Amino acid sequence: MSEFKNKVTDLRKHHEELLNRKNEPLAWGNGIYEKYKNPIITAEHTPLEWRYDFNEQDNPYLMQRIMMNATLNAGAIKWQGKYVLVVRVEGADRKSFFAVAESPNGVDNFRFWPEPITMPDDVIPATNIYDMRLTAHEDGWIYGVFCAERHDDTCPGDLSAATATAGIARTRDLKTWERLPDLKSKSQQRNVVLHPEFVGGKYAFYTRPQDGFIDAGSGGGIGWALVDDITHAEVVDEKIINARHYHTIMEVKNGEGPHPIKTPQGWLHLAHGVRGCASGLRYVLYMYMTALDDPTRVIAQPGGYFLVPEGGEYIGDVMNVAFSNGWIADEDGHVFIYYASSDTRLHVATSTIDRLVDYCMNTPQDGLTTTASVETIKRLIEKNRSTNKEL
Repeated sequence: MSEFKNKVTDLRKHHEELLNRKNEPLAWGNGIYEKYKNPIITAEHTPLEWRYDFNEQDNPYLMQRIMMNATLNAGAIKWQGKYVLVVRVEGADRKSFFAVAESPNGVDNFRFWPEPITMPDDVIPATNIYDMRLTAHEDGWIYGVFCAERHDDTCPGDLSAATATAGIARTRDLKTWERLPDLKSKSQQRNVVLHPEFVGGKYAFYTRPQDGFIDAGSGGGIGWALVDDITHAEVVDEKIINARHYHTIMEVKNGEGPHPIKTPQGWLHLAHGVRGCASGLRYVLYMYMTALDDPTRVIAQPGGYFLVPEGGEYIGDVMNVAFSNGWIADEDGHVFIYYASSDTRLHVATSTIDRLVDYCMNTPQDGLTTTASVETIKRLIEKNRSTNKEL
């Protein structure tokens, strides 16, 4: 066997070992969810055929001809018995694309489908598309709502000036996608999520209105908008249902993660909050619940964050970031929360519907001042003193 063939054999063996690696929950956590030892998908999980030319004559040194930089911010769905993610894959050229990866158990053994998704362009092609939220809607379609980024041509001398709209596509099989016109909105929209049910006969969107591509500006938080026709979707009336607040985890901006999960007690929401700090912007995840009869009415919101980057999760392309736009709730009540760390790699945390509802309904809210926080802690201390006396 030639040296080239030996190198190919070793490369494939190494890749298979990575794909087949078992994942184990970490021993100690917070009781709300379990994190896992290993990331579930990294750039190294992408198929070798996407990165290497295996023709010895054309690539005698077995170099990577196309390099992958990151795997992050995946939409999630249970599909034909498998845990399926539509992953944002970012190449070394900084262009993101969508690719489907599936696992038999949701925590390891994720493998990409043979080819990336070919996403049709809108009338005006986007330079970059990313961060798809998947919604199996009651109308029978699976929708993907994602950010479509273009250069802001009103600033011709600024190569970093960008605009963002919400791209919309739908599919029956996660392979062939029908592109619908981008969501029309007076503000920029980088973070839009489709509610899984009709509301008053209309499609409902969670929005994040922004004055600019990065800065929320006058955008007050997570918005809500109803749309008559999703094939020509337009935000006409928009209201804020989950507002930003000073000196909180969501001071700079906040946005819906995946679409909410329906439970007997209400809709479970996973969202991200952003604040400024000395090292830049810190992204964390938080939760809240809304009423079943009115998804815009908040009935519970635990104070502070739900999940943050820890240990090695803190390090990556964009430091200090935890972001999620996908989760899966099994029929038995288990929940798989897929989150990216530092815009670099994908992880999973597992919990249950019962635990997440308990967390939301029984965790104190943010009192918005130091005095209120201290009083909340003291009430818990006093409760534990009484409990210890009884014991």
